[in-house]
Amino acid sequence: MKTHLLAMVFATMLTSALPFRPLLAQGMFATSAGNTKFSSVTPLENVNAENKKSQVILNTANGEIAIRMNMREFVFPNKLMQEHFNENYIESAKYPTATFSGKVTNAPDYSKDGQYDVSATGKFTVHGVTKERTIKGKMKIEGGRITINSDFEVPLTDHNIEVPQVVFVKIAQVISVKAQYVLAPK
Repeated sequence: MKTHLLAMVFATMLTSALPFRPLLAQGMFATSAGNTKFSSVTPLENVNAENKKSQVILNTANGEIAIRMNMREFVFPNKLMQEHFNENYIESAKYPTATFSGKVTNAPDYSKDGQYDVSATGKFTVHGVTKERTIKGKMKIEGGRITINSDFEVPLTDHNIEVPQVVFVKIAQVISVKAQYVLAPK
């Protein structure tokens, strides 16, 4: 129930920020220009993509965090790769977004500048499949901004993403994800 409420608040805030300005001023940090990259490395081919429009909201009062990205915003060096990603693998028309909603489990003192090891536990949804995940990362607090960096892996089988046998050796079965989100107070 709490996760659904957070998702509803997050979606509403993204579509209409004006009514939430007083709420955002009370410990809310956000970005709509977060950077999420993924890579698939195999002996035959490397596939890399980047999404510079990931949306993130962090409530420093209670540690809740919500991340949302439009899958079609991933840009590939090759348009054919991008087309195959959206149509054949991630099925963006059917599953347009990936999300994470959870809580920072070892939150730092947000009033003190510094770099901290953190983790967040919550629900990670890709390709319509939700998995409970704990994602580790680093959080840097400096000058009124919060920067979150994380590196983690996503097994394709965890999210029912099927790779056709003909290209099986060209696409890694575990995808490496790197995220960097610079959040400002709202």
